[in-house]
Amino acid sequence: MRSMSMAAAALAVAITTVPVEAKKVAVPSRYDGNWSIEVITEDGPCDRAYRYGVKIARGQASYAGDDFDVSGQVSGNGSVRAMISRGSDSANVVGRLGREGVGNGSWTTNGPIRCSGRWNAERRG
Repeated sequence: MRSMSMAAAALAVAITTVPVEAKKVAVPSRYDGNWSIEVITEDGPCDRAYRYGVKIARGQASYAGDDFDVSGQVSGNGSVRAMISRGSDSANVVGRLGREGVGNGSWTTNGPIRCSGRWNAERRG
């Protein structure tokens, strides 16, 4: 019993003396700003096309409207990975933004209604 408590004490000391990693500081991304996104359905019964604005801040994508949610990120090389959702419906989004202020990619829904298509982006500021 005594060796168990000594082992636990040694483990506690080891845990508290392990150096803690420095917190990463979010650096503004070259892709930060407002983007106009055009979404086009190429397969399935989803709306044919629509356009909405997305804001990228420190590489994180967001949408200010209340009709659906956008969450995702843009990596330092412009690679996009995101999800668009409304209620229990969602779509995975992949693609790339370019330094020249344009981008494109594809999307595919998750769930019982299957749709897919492409998207185009243009920087607005």
